[in-house]
Amino acid sequence: MLQKLTTTRGEALSGTPWTVYPRPQMKRESYFNLNGEWDFSVKDPVFDRKIQVPFCPESALSGVEQHFGEGVPLWYRRNVVLPEGFNRGRVLLHVGAADQIADIYVNGSHVCHHEGGYDAFCCDITAYLKKENEIIIRCIDDLRDQKFPYGKQTLTRGGMWYTPVSGIWQTVWLESVPDTHIEKLNIENREYSVTISTVPTLEGKVVVPELGEYVLKNGSVTIAPEKPHLWSPEDPYLYDFTVEAGEDSVRSYFVVRSLEVQKVGAYPRLCLNGVPYFFHALLDQGYWPDGLFTPAAPECYADDILAMKKLGFNTLRKHIKVEPEEFYYQCDKLGMIVWQDMVNNSDYNFLRDTALPTVGIQKLNDKNLHKEEAHRQVFFQAAEAAVNQLKNHPSICYWTIFNEAWGQFDSDNVYDWFRGLDDTRFIDSTSGWFRQKKSDVDSRHVYFRKVKLQGDGIKPLVLSEFGGKTWKAEGHVFNPDKSYGYGGCKSREELNDALVKLYMEEVLPCIHNGLCGAVYTQISDVEDEINGLMTYDRKVEKIDPEKMLPVAAAMQQAIREK
Repeated sequence: MLQKLTTTRGEALSGTPWTVYPRPQMKRESYFNLNGEWDFSVKDPVFDRKIQVPFCPESALSGVEQHFGEGVPLWYRRNVVLPEGFNRGRVLLHVGAADQIADIYVNGSHVCHHEGGYDAFCCDITAYLKKENEIIIRCIDDLRDQKFPYGKQTLTRGGMWYTPVSGIWQTVWLESVPDTHIEKLNIENREYSVTISTVPTLEGKVVVPELGEYVLKNGSVTIAPEKPHLWSPEDPYLYDFTVEAGEDSVRSYFVVRSLEVQKVGAYPRLCLNGVPYFFHALLDQGYWPDGLFTPAAPECYADDILAMKKLGFNTLRKHIKVEPEEFYYQCDKLGMIVWQDMVNNSDYNFLRDTALPTVGIQKLNDKNLHKEEAHRQVFFQAAEAAVNQLKNHPSICYWTIFNEAWGQFDSDNVYDWFRGLDDTRFIDSTSGWFRQKKSDVDSRHVYFRKVKLQGDGIKPLVLSEFGGKTWKAEGHVFNPDKSYGYGGCKSREELNDALVKLYMEEVLPCIHNGLCGAVYTQISDVEDEINGLMTYDRKVEKIDPEKMLPVAAAMQQAIREK
Protein backbone atom coordinates (compact mmCIF):
# COMPACT_ATOMS: atom_id res chain seq x y z
CA MET A 1 0.00 0.00 0.00
CA LEU A 2 1.35 3.39 -1.01
CA GLN A 3 2.22 5.76 1.82
CA LYS A 4 1.33 9.44 1.82
CA LEU A 5 4.53 11.42 2.38
CA THR A 6 4.80 15.16 2.96
CA THR A 7 7.69 17.55 3.14
CA THR A 8 8.18 19.81 6.15
CA ARG A 9 7.47 22.88 4.03
CA GLY A 10 4.34 21.22 2.68
CA GLU A 11 3.07 20.64 6.19
CA ALA A 12 3.64 24.31 7.03
CA LEU A 13 2.08 25.70 3.84
CA SER A 14 -0.52 28.42 4.35
CA GLY A 15 -1.80 31.44 2.50
CA THR A 16 -0.98 32.10 -1.15
CA PRO A 17 1.71 29.69 -2.35
CA TRP A 18 4.69 30.65 -4.45
CA THR A 19 4.57 34.44 -4.15
CA VAL A 20 8.25 34.78 -5.15
CA TYR A 21 8.86 36.79 -8.33
CA PRO A 22 8.74 34.11 -11.06
CA ARG A 23 11.26 35.62 -13.50
CA PRO A 24 14.34 36.44 -11.41
CA GLN A 25 16.51 37.57 -14.31
CA MET A 26 14.11 40.25 -15.52
CA LYS A 27 12.29 41.89 -12.62
CA ARG A 28 9.89 44.80 -12.82
CA GLU A 29 8.12 46.67 -10.07
CA SER A 30 4.74 45.74 -11.53
CA TYR A 31 3.81 42.23 -10.43
CA PHE A 32 0.45 40.75 -9.54
CA ASN A 33 0.50 37.11 -8.39
CA LEU A 34 -2.54 34.98 -9.27
CA ASN A 35 -1.61 31.83 -7.36
CA GLY A 36 -3.90 30.44 -4.71
CA GLU A 37 -7.47 29.21 -4.92
CA TRP A 38 -9.08 28.99 -8.36
CA ASP A 39 -12.45 27.58 -9.35
CA PHE A 40 -11.91 24.23 -11.06
CA SER A 41 -13.87 21.73 -13.08
CA VAL A 42 -13.31 18.70 -15.27
CA LYS A 43 -14.62 18.10 -18.79
CA ASP A 44 -17.18 20.95 -18.76
CA PRO A 45 -16.75 24.49 -17.34
CA VAL A 46 -19.24 24.12 -14.50
CA PHE A 47 -16.65 25.03 -11.82
CA ASP A 48 -17.97 22.78 -9.09
CA ARG A 49 -14.75 22.48 -7.07
CA LYS A 50 -11.60 24.37 -6.06
CA ILE A 51 -7.88 23.92 -6.74
CA GLN A 52 -4.72 25.48 -5.35
CA VAL A 53 -2.54 26.91 -8.13
CA PRO A 54 0.32 26.29 -8.96
CA PHE A 55 0.00 22.63 -7.95
CA CYS A 56 -1.13 20.03 -10.48
CA PRO A 57 -4.44 18.27 -9.73
CA GLU A 58 -2.68 14.93 -9.17
CA SER A 59 -0.80 16.39 -6.19
CA ALA A 60 -1.94 16.50 -2.57
CA LEU A 61 -1.09 20.20 -2.31
CA SER A 62 -3.59 21.05 -5.05
CA GLY A 63 -6.45 19.92 -2.81
CA VAL A 64 -7.70 17.67 -5.63
CA GLU A 65 -5.26 14.73 -5.66
CA GLN A 66 -6.70 13.02 -8.74
CA HIS A 67 -5.73 12.24 -12.33
CA PHE A 68 -8.73 12.66 -14.61
CA GLY A 69 -7.76 10.68 -17.67
CA GLU A 70 -6.19 11.46 -21.00
CA GLY A 71 -7.52 14.22 -23.21
CA VAL A 72 -10.05 15.40 -20.62
CA PRO A 73 -10.25 19.21 -20.44
CA LEU A 74 -9.35 20.80 -17.12
CA TRP A 75 -10.91 24.20 -16.52
CA TYR A 76 -9.57 26.93 -14.20
CA ARG A 77 -11.37 30.19 -13.38
CA ARG A 78 -10.29 33.25 -11.40
CA ASN A 79 -12.02 36.62 -11.00
CA VAL A 80 -9.54 39.48 -10.92
CA VAL A 81 -9.73 43.17 -10.10
CA LEU A 82 -6.51 44.91 -11.04
CA PRO A 83 -4.78 47.02 -8.36
CA GLU A 84 -5.26 50.78 -8.64
CA GLY A 85 -2.80 52.23 -11.16
CA PHE A 86 -1.58 48.81 -12.29
CA ASN A 87 -2.33 49.32 -15.98
CA ARG A 88 0.30 51.77 -17.25
CA GLY A 89 0.27 50.69 -20.89
CA ARG A 90 -0.03 46.98 -21.57
CA VAL A 91 -1.04 44.16 -19.23
CA LEU A 92 0.56 40.76 -19.80
CA LEU A 93 -0.74 37.47 -18.41
CA HIS A 94 2.01 34.91 -17.73
CA VAL A 95 1.74 31.16 -17.15
CA GLY A 96 4.96 29.52 -15.93
CA ALA A 97 3.96 26.13 -17.35
CA ALA A 98 0.82 24.09 -18.06
CA ASP A 99 0.85 20.50 -19.25
CA GLN A 100 0.36 20.17 -22.23
CA ILE A 101 -2.05 22.35 -24.24
CA ALA A 102 -3.49 25.57 -22.79
CA ASP A 103 -6.07 28.08 -23.98
CA ILE A 104 -6.70 31.37 -22.18
CA TYR A 105 -9.97 33.28 -22.16
CA VAL A 106 -10.46 36.75 -20.69
CA ASN A 107 -13.99 38.01 -20.17
CA GLY A 108 -15.31 35.45 -22.63
CA SER A 109 -12.78 36.10 -25.41
CA HIS A 110 -10.15 33.60 -26.47
CA VAL A 111 -6.78 35.38 -26.28
CA CYS A 112 -4.06 32.72 -26.32
CA HIS A 113 -3.26 29.13 -27.36
CA HIS A 114 -0.07 27.39 -26.24
CA GLU A 115 1.34 23.91 -26.79
CA GLY A 116 4.11 22.44 -24.62
CA GLY A 117 4.05 21.40 -21.00
CA TYR A 118 7.41 22.68 -19.78
CA ASP A 119 7.89 26.26 -21.06
CA ALA A 120 6.52 29.60 -19.93
CA PHE A 121 4.23 31.67 -22.11
CA CYS A 122 2.42 35.00 -21.92
CA CYS A 123 -0.22 36.96 -23.77
CA ASP A 124 -1.23 40.60 -23.99
CA ILE A 125 -4.71 40.88 -22.49
CA THR A 126 -4.99 44.68 -22.45
CA ALA A 127 -7.74 44.90 -25.06
CA TYR A 128 -9.97 42.47 -23.15
CA LEU A 129 -9.80 44.03 -19.68
CA LYS A 130 -12.66 45.54 -17.71
CA LYS A 131 -12.98 46.82 -14.16
CA GLU A 132 -13.74 43.27 -13.01
CA ASN A 133 -12.28 40.41 -15.03
CA GLU A 134 -12.90 36.71 -15.48
CA ILE A 135 -9.83 34.69 -16.48
CA ILE A 136 -10.39 31.11 -17.63
CA ILE A 137 -7.61 28.67 -18.55
CA ARG A 138 -8.42 25.35 -20.20
CA CYS A 139 -5.73 22.64 -20.21
CA ILE A 140 -5.69 19.36 -22.09
CA ASP A 141 -3.07 16.65 -21.50
CA ASP A 142 -2.82 13.31 -23.29
CA LEU A 143 0.15 11.05 -22.57
CA ARG A 144 -1.07 8.67 -25.25
CA ASP A 145 0.05 11.26 -27.82
CA GLN A 146 3.82 10.96 -27.52
CA LYS A 147 4.38 13.87 -29.85
CA PHE A 148 4.73 16.17 -26.85
CA PRO A 149 7.66 15.94 -24.38
CA TYR A 150 6.64 13.97 -21.30
CA GLY A 151 9.80 12.97 -19.41
CA LYS A 152 9.29 10.42 -16.63
CA GLN A 153 5.48 10.67 -16.63
CA THR A 154 3.52 7.49 -17.29
CA LEU A 155 -0.06 6.27 -16.96
CA THR A 156 1.13 3.19 -15.05
CA ARG A 157 3.68 4.50 -12.60
CA GLY A 158 6.29 2.24 -11.03
CA GLY A 159 10.02 1.57 -11.05
CA MET A 160 11.77 4.46 -12.79
CA TRP A 161 8.46 5.87 -14.12
CA TYR A 162 6.43 8.37 -12.10
CA THR A 163 2.92 9.68 -11.48
CA PRO A 164 1.62 11.75 -14.41
CA VAL A 165 1.08 15.49 -14.14
CA SER A 166 -1.49 17.64 -15.92
CA GLY A 167 -2.75 21.20 -15.94
CA ILE A 168 -1.12 24.27 -14.45
CA TRP A 169 2.00 23.52 -12.43
CA GLN A 170 3.82 26.87 -12.27
CA THR A 171 2.95 30.40 -11.22
CA VAL A 172 0.25 32.41 -12.99
CA TRP A 173 0.84 36.17 -12.81
CA LEU A 174 0.24 39.57 -14.35
CA GLU A 175 2.57 42.45 -15.06
CA SER A 176 2.07 45.95 -16.42
CA VAL A 177 4.51 47.29 -19.01
CA PRO A 178 4.88 50.43 -21.15
CA ASP A 179 3.65 50.25 -24.74
CA THR A 180 7.28 50.01 -25.85
CA HIS A 181 9.05 47.69 -23.47
CA ILE A 182 11.79 45.12 -23.06
CA GLU A 183 10.31 41.77 -24.05
CA LYS A 184 13.44 39.74 -23.33
CA LEU A 185 17.00 40.13 -22.11
CA ASN A 186 19.79 38.04 -23.61
CA ILE A 187 22.81 37.57 -21.34
CA GLU A 188 25.75 35.70 -22.89
CA ASN A 189 28.95 34.67 -21.10
CA ARG A 190 32.04 34.33 -23.25
CA GLU A 191 35.79 34.65 -22.62
CA TYR A 192 35.49 36.38 -19.22
CA SER A 193 33.05 38.92 -20.60
CA VAL A 194 29.29 39.25 -20.75
CA THR A 195 27.11 40.64 -23.54
CA ILE A 196 23.70 42.04 -22.61
CA SER A 197 21.13 42.76 -25.30
CA THR A 198 17.44 43.62 -25.44
CA VAL A 199 14.59 42.25 -27.52
CA PRO A 200 13.40 44.30 -29.29
CA THR A 201 16.50 46.43 -29.92
CA LEU A 202 16.16 49.49 -27.69
CA GLU A 203 18.26 52.53 -26.87
CA GLY A 204 19.18 53.07 -23.25
CA LYS A 205 21.80 52.13 -20.69
CA VAL A 206 22.95 49.34 -18.42
CA VAL A 207 23.83 50.34 -14.87
CA VAL A 208 26.12 48.00 -12.91
CA PRO A 209 26.58 49.51 -9.41
CA GLU A 210 30.07 48.02 -9.00
CA LEU A 211 31.32 48.88 -12.49
CA GLY A 212 29.45 51.96 -13.76
CA GLU A 213 27.13 52.83 -16.63
CA TYR A 214 27.25 51.40 -20.14
CA VAL A 215 25.41 52.68 -23.22
CA LEU A 216 23.28 50.26 -25.19
CA LYS A 217 24.32 50.50 -28.84
CA ASN A 218 21.82 48.87 -31.16
CA GLY A 219 20.32 47.34 -28.04
CA SER A 220 23.53 45.63 -26.93
CA VAL A 221 26.62 46.13 -24.77
CA THR A 222 29.60 43.94 -23.86
CA ILE A 223 31.09 44.26 -20.39
CA ALA A 224 34.57 42.91 -19.62
CA PRO A 225 35.67 43.90 -16.09
CA GLU A 226 39.41 44.50 -15.77
CA LYS A 227 39.58 42.48 -12.57
CA PRO A 228 36.54 40.22 -12.77
CA HIS A 229 35.19 38.44 -9.72
CA LEU A 230 34.75 35.00 -11.26
CA TRP A 231 31.74 32.80 -10.55
CA SER A 232 32.21 29.23 -9.34
CA PRO A 233 30.39 26.85 -6.98
CA GLU A 234 32.98 27.75 -4.36
CA ASP A 235 32.43 31.50 -4.88
CA PRO A 236 29.09 32.15 -6.65
CA TYR A 237 29.48 35.88 -7.20
CA LEU A 238 26.66 37.78 -8.95
CA TYR A 239 26.87 41.24 -10.51
CA ASP A 240 23.52 43.03 -10.20
CA PHE A 241 22.51 45.41 -12.99
CA THR A 242 19.60 47.45 -14.28
CA VAL A 243 18.57 48.09 -17.87
CA GLU A 244 16.86 51.42 -18.48
CA ALA A 245 15.27 51.90 -21.89
CA GLY A 246 12.70 54.60 -22.55
CA GLU A 247 9.92 54.27 -19.96
CA ASP A 248 10.92 50.71 -19.09
CA SER A 249 13.35 49.48 -16.46
CA VAL A 250 14.22 45.91 -15.45
CA ARG A 251 16.62 44.47 -12.86
CA SER A 252 18.81 41.45 -13.44
CA TYR A 253 22.25 39.98 -12.76
CA PHE A 254 25.16 38.41 -14.58
CA VAL A 255 28.31 36.51 -13.70
CA VAL A 256 31.75 36.28 -15.22
CA ARG A 257 32.97 32.74 -15.86
CA SER A 258 34.46 30.70 -18.69
CA LEU A 259 33.90 27.19 -20.01
CA GLU A 260 36.38 25.48 -22.28
CA VAL A 261 38.09 22.19 -23.09
CA GLN A 262 41.85 22.05 -22.53
CA LYS A 263 44.28 19.22 -23.14
CA VAL A 264 46.03 18.43 -19.85
CA GLY A 265 48.62 15.72 -20.24
CA ALA A 266 47.13 12.91 -22.30
CA TYR A 267 43.47 13.88 -21.85
CA PRO A 268 41.10 16.72 -22.73
CA ARG A 269 39.51 18.23 -19.62
CA LEU A 270 36.34 20.22 -19.02
CA CYS A 271 37.55 23.50 -17.54
CA LEU A 272 35.82 26.13 -15.45
CA ASN A 273 37.55 29.53 -15.42
CA GLY A 274 40.56 28.08 -17.20
CA VAL A 275 41.18 25.30 -14.67
CA PRO A 276 40.34 21.57 -14.99
CA TYR A 277 37.29 21.03 -12.83
CA PHE A 278 35.70 17.77 -11.73
CA PHE A 279 31.92 17.99 -12.06
CA HIS A 280 30.94 16.06 -8.93
CA ALA A 281 27.28 15.62 -9.74
CA LEU A 282 23.94 14.11 -8.79
CA LEU A 283 20.94 13.20 -10.90
CA ASP A 284 18.00 15.45 -9.98
CA GLN A 285 14.54 14.30 -11.11
CA GLY A 286 12.65 17.27 -9.66
CA TYR A 287 9.79 15.34 -8.04
CA TRP A 288 8.18 15.96 -4.64
CA PRO A 289 5.79 13.68 -2.70
CA ASP A 290 3.22 16.36 -1.94
CA GLY A 291 3.55 18.60 -4.99
CA LEU A 292 4.90 16.20 -7.66
CA PHE A 293 6.32 18.60 -10.29
CA THR A 294 6.11 21.58 -7.93
CA PRO A 295 7.60 21.73 -4.43
CA ALA A 296 5.50 23.21 -1.64
CA ALA A 297 7.58 26.38 -1.55
CA PRO A 298 10.37 27.88 -3.67
CA GLU A 299 12.70 27.58 -0.67
CA CYS A 300 12.66 23.80 -1.23
CA TYR A 301 15.12 24.29 -4.07
CA ALA A 302 17.62 26.04 -1.83
CA ASP A 303 17.13 23.31 0.78
CA ASP A 304 18.09 20.63 -1.74
CA ILE A 305 21.02 22.58 -3.15
CA LEU A 306 22.51 23.36 0.24
CA ALA A 307 22.04 19.79 1.44
CA MET A 308 24.04 18.51 -1.52
CA LYS A 309 26.71 21.20 -1.23
CA LYS A 310 27.12 20.10 2.38
CA LEU A 311 28.16 16.70 1.02
CA GLY A 312 30.67 18.24 -1.37
CA PHE A 313 28.70 18.01 -4.61
CA ASN A 314 28.99 20.90 -7.06
CA THR A 315 26.67 19.88 -9.92
CA LEU A 316 23.10 18.73 -10.46
CA ARG A 317 22.01 17.03 -13.66
CA LYS A 318 18.42 18.19 -14.08
CA HIS A 319 16.97 15.04 -15.55
CA ILE A 320 14.53 15.36 -18.47
CA LYS A 321 12.56 18.13 -16.77
CA VAL A 322 12.57 21.92 -17.05
CA GLU A 323 12.09 23.67 -13.71
CA PRO A 324 10.66 27.05 -12.75
CA GLU A 325 13.33 29.73 -13.09
CA GLU A 326 13.53 29.98 -9.30
CA PHE A 327 15.45 26.68 -9.28
CA TYR A 328 18.11 28.01 -11.64
CA TYR A 329 18.28 31.32 -9.77
CA GLN A 330 19.05 29.47 -6.55
CA CYS A 331 21.74 27.49 -8.37
CA ASP A 332 23.19 30.75 -9.69
CA LYS A 333 23.09 32.39 -6.27
CA LEU A 334 24.17 29.47 -4.08
CA GLY A 335 26.75 28.01 -6.44
CA MET A 336 25.50 24.80 -7.99
CA ILE A 337 26.37 23.95 -11.59
CA VAL A 338 23.49 22.57 -13.67
CA TRP A 339 23.67 20.04 -16.47
CA GLN A 340 20.31 20.55 -18.14
CA ASP A 341 18.55 17.78 -20.06
CA MET A 342 16.09 18.34 -22.84
CA VAL A 343 12.74 16.63 -22.23
CA ASN A 344 12.19 13.55 -24.38
CA ASN A 345 9.19 12.85 -26.55
CA SER A 346 8.38 9.86 -28.81
CA ASP A 347 8.30 6.23 -27.74
CA TYR A 348 10.41 4.35 -25.23
CA ASN A 349 11.35 0.71 -25.84
CA PHE A 350 12.76 -1.15 -22.83
CA LEU A 351 14.67 -3.75 -24.85
CA ARG A 352 16.21 -1.28 -27.32
CA ASP A 353 16.69 1.72 -25.03
CA THR A 354 17.67 0.10 -21.72
CA ALA A 355 18.14 -3.68 -21.52
CA LEU A 356 20.47 -4.33 -24.45
CA PRO A 357 22.59 -1.18 -24.00
CA THR A 358 23.01 -1.91 -20.29
CA VAL A 359 24.71 -5.22 -21.13
CA GLY A 360 26.94 -3.55 -23.72
CA ILE A 361 25.03 -3.52 -27.03
CA GLN A 362 25.44 0.19 -27.68
CA LYS A 363 25.96 0.57 -31.43
CA LEU A 364 22.97 1.76 -33.42
CA ASN A 365 22.68 4.24 -36.27
CA ASP A 366 20.10 6.77 -35.13
CA LYS A 367 19.17 8.36 -38.48
CA ASN A 368 16.17 6.06 -38.77
CA LEU A 369 15.14 6.19 -35.12
CA HIS A 370 11.91 8.06 -34.34
CA LYS A 371 11.20 8.99 -37.93
CA GLU A 372 7.83 10.66 -37.32
CA GLU A 373 8.38 14.13 -38.72
CA ALA A 374 5.74 15.70 -36.48
CA HIS A 375 7.49 14.30 -33.40
CA ARG A 376 10.86 15.59 -34.57
CA GLN A 377 9.51 19.08 -35.19
CA VAL A 378 7.90 19.21 -31.76
CA PHE A 379 11.20 18.17 -30.19
CA PHE A 380 12.98 21.02 -32.00
CA GLN A 381 10.34 23.50 -30.86
CA ALA A 382 10.46 22.35 -27.24
CA ALA A 383 14.26 22.26 -27.11
CA GLU A 384 14.52 25.75 -28.57
CA ALA A 385 11.97 27.04 -26.08
CA ALA A 386 13.89 25.46 -23.19
CA VAL A 387 17.25 26.88 -24.26
CA ASN A 388 15.87 30.35 -24.90
CA GLN A 389 14.08 30.36 -21.56
CA LEU A 390 17.06 29.14 -19.52
CA LYS A 391 20.26 30.21 -21.25
CA ASN A 392 20.66 33.45 -19.27
CA HIS A 393 21.27 31.36 -16.14
CA PRO A 394 25.06 31.04 -15.74
CA SER A 395 24.84 27.96 -13.51
CA ILE A 396 23.82 25.99 -16.60
CA CYS A 397 27.13 24.84 -18.07
CA TYR A 398 26.08 21.78 -20.07
CA TRP A 399 23.15 20.71 -22.24
CA THR A 400 22.05 17.10 -22.75
CA ILE A 401 20.10 16.61 -25.97
CA PHE A 402 19.14 12.92 -25.85
CA ASN A 403 19.18 10.52 -22.89
CA GLU A 404 19.51 6.76 -23.42
CA ALA A 405 17.94 6.86 -26.89
CA TRP A 406 14.53 8.11 -25.65
CA GLY A 407 13.31 10.05 -28.64
CA GLN A 408 16.83 10.08 -30.16
CA PHE A 409 17.13 10.79 -33.88
CA ASP A 410 19.82 11.98 -36.29
CA SER A 411 21.88 13.27 -33.36
CA ASP A 412 24.83 14.52 -35.42
CA ASN A 413 22.62 16.95 -37.33
CA VAL A 414 20.68 17.78 -34.17
CA TYR A 415 24.01 18.62 -32.51
CA ASP A 416 24.81 21.13 -35.29
CA TRP A 417 21.35 22.68 -34.94
CA PHE A 418 21.70 22.84 -31.15
CA ARG A 419 25.14 24.42 -31.40
CA GLY A 420 23.45 27.19 -33.37
CA LEU A 421 21.15 27.81 -30.38
CA ASP A 422 24.05 28.07 -27.92
CA ASP A 423 27.75 27.79 -28.68
CA THR A 424 28.90 28.87 -25.20
CA ARG A 425 28.30 25.64 -23.26
CA PHE A 426 29.24 21.98 -23.40
CA ILE A 427 26.80 19.76 -25.33
CA ASP A 428 26.22 16.06 -24.67
CA SER A 429 24.41 14.73 -27.74
CA THR A 430 23.77 11.17 -26.55
CA SER A 431 23.96 10.60 -22.82
CA GLY A 432 24.56 6.96 -22.03
CA TRP A 433 24.91 5.14 -25.36
CA PHE A 434 24.15 5.01 -29.07
CA ARG A 435 26.98 7.50 -29.59
CA GLN A 436 27.40 8.98 -33.05
CA LYS A 437 30.20 11.30 -34.23
CA LYS A 438 29.26 14.73 -32.92
CA SER A 439 29.24 15.57 -29.23
CA ASP A 440 31.48 17.67 -27.00
CA VAL A 441 31.89 14.74 -24.60
CA ASP A 442 32.12 10.97 -24.54
CA SER A 443 29.14 10.25 -22.28
CA ARG A 444 28.67 6.86 -20.56
CA HIS A 445 26.22 5.23 -18.16
CA VAL A 446 27.35 2.37 -15.93
CA TYR A 447 24.95 0.28 -13.84
CA PHE A 448 25.14 -3.33 -12.58
CA ARG A 449 28.91 -3.54 -13.10
CA LYS A 450 32.11 -1.95 -11.89
CA VAL A 451 33.05 1.49 -13.20
CA LYS A 452 36.08 0.96 -15.45
CA LEU A 453 36.40 3.74 -18.00
CA GLN A 454 39.29 4.92 -20.17
CA GLY A 455 39.30 8.19 -22.10
CA ASP A 456 40.16 8.17 -25.80
CA GLY A 457 42.27 11.34 -25.62
CA ILE A 458 39.95 13.04 -28.13
CA LYS A 459 36.82 14.00 -26.17
CA PRO A 460 36.40 14.66 -22.44
CA LEU A 461 35.07 11.53 -20.75
CA VAL A 462 31.92 11.85 -18.64
CA LEU A 463 30.14 9.27 -16.49
CA SER A 464 26.71 10.83 -16.90
CA GLU A 465 24.89 8.22 -14.76
CA PHE A 466 26.03 5.58 -12.30
CA GLY A 467 25.46 4.28 -8.78
CA GLY A 468 21.89 4.14 -7.56
CA LYS A 469 22.58 2.20 -4.37
CA THR A 470 19.52 1.77 -2.17
CA TRP A 471 18.65 1.93 1.49
CA LYS A 472 15.07 1.93 2.77
CA ALA A 473 14.57 4.48 5.55
CA GLU A 474 11.58 3.04 7.38
CA GLY A 475 8.67 5.44 7.78
CA HIS A 476 9.84 7.55 4.84
CA VAL A 477 9.13 5.16 1.96
CA PHE A 478 6.47 5.86 -0.66
CA ASN A 479 5.97 2.21 -1.68
CA PRO A 480 6.88 -0.20 1.15
CA ASP A 481 5.89 -3.19 -0.98
CA LYS A 482 8.01 -2.59 -4.06
CA SER A 483 11.29 -0.69 -4.23
CA TYR A 484 13.62 0.11 -7.13
CA GLY A 485 17.35 0.81 -7.38
CA TYR A 486 20.72 -0.66 -8.26
CA GLY A 487 22.25 -2.54 -5.33
CA GLY A 488 20.77 -2.73 -1.84
CA CYS A 489 22.26 -1.75 1.52
CA LYS A 490 20.85 -2.95 4.81
CA SER A 491 21.71 0.09 6.91
CA ARG A 492 22.67 3.75 6.70
CA GLU A 493 26.22 2.85 7.70
CA GLU A 494 26.48 0.23 4.98
CA LEU A 495 25.24 2.75 2.40
CA ASN A 496 27.80 5.33 3.49
CA ASP A 497 30.64 2.84 3.33
CA ALA A 498 29.50 1.53 -0.05
CA LEU A 499 29.32 5.02 -1.50
CA VAL A 500 32.78 6.01 -0.30
CA LYS A 501 34.21 2.74 -1.63
CA LEU A 502 32.52 3.25 -5.00
CA TYR A 503 34.05 6.70 -5.43
CA MET A 504 37.51 5.97 -4.07
CA GLU A 505 38.05 2.55 -5.65
CA GLU A 506 36.20 2.96 -8.96
CA VAL A 507 35.54 6.60 -9.86
CA LEU A 508 38.81 8.11 -8.63
CA PRO A 509 41.06 5.85 -10.76
CA CYS A 510 39.00 6.80 -13.82
CA ILE A 511 39.88 10.48 -13.31
CA HIS A 512 43.50 9.58 -13.96
CA ASN A 513 42.23 7.90 -17.15
CA GLY A 514 40.47 11.04 -18.42
CA LEU A 515 37.18 11.17 -16.50
CA CYS A 516 35.93 14.77 -16.09
CA GLY A 517 32.62 14.37 -14.29
CA ALA A 518 30.39 11.76 -12.67
CA VAL A 519 26.63 11.89 -12.05
CA TYR A 520 25.48 9.69 -9.18
CA THR A 521 21.88 8.47 -9.13
CA GLN A 522 20.40 10.36 -7.29
CA ILE A 523 19.65 13.37 -5.06
CA SER A 524 16.50 11.94 -3.43
CA ASP A 525 14.24 8.91 -3.47
CA VAL A 526 11.38 9.25 -5.96
CA GLU A 527 8.25 7.15 -5.53
CA ASP A 528 9.39 3.49 -5.90
CA GLU A 529 13.02 4.49 -6.22
CA ILE A 530 14.90 4.41 -2.90
CA ASN A 531 18.33 5.22 -4.32
CA GLY A 532 18.48 8.83 -3.17
CA LEU A 533 20.91 10.50 -0.81
CA MET A 534 17.78 11.85 0.90
CA THR A 535 14.36 10.32 1.37
CA TYR A 536 11.53 11.39 -0.93
CA ASP A 537 10.08 13.63 1.80
CA ARG A 538 13.56 15.15 2.38
CA LYS A 539 13.27 14.39 6.12
CA VAL A 540 16.13 11.88 6.32
CA GLU A 541 19.62 12.63 5.03
CA LYS A 542 21.18 9.25 4.36
CA ILE A 543 24.81 10.34 3.89
CA ASP A 544 27.32 11.75 6.41
CA PRO A 545 29.16 14.90 5.26
CA GLU A 546 32.31 13.93 7.15
CA LYS A 547 32.55 10.82 4.97
CA MET A 548 31.75 12.47 1.64
CA LEU A 549 33.70 15.74 1.88
CA PRO A 550 37.11 14.01 1.67
CA VAL A 551 35.82 12.21 -1.43
CA ALA A 552 34.96 15.53 -3.09
CA ALA A 553 38.40 16.92 -2.25
CA ALA A 554 40.11 13.85 -3.71
CA MET A 555 38.16 14.23 -6.98
CA GLN A 556 39.28 17.85 -7.48
CA GLN A 557 42.87 17.07 -6.58
CA ALA A 558 42.99 14.16 -9.01
CA ILE A 559 41.75 16.13 -12.02
CA ARG A 560 44.45 18.75 -11.57
CA GLU A 561 47.21 16.14 -11.69
CA LYS A 562 48.80 15.62 -15.09
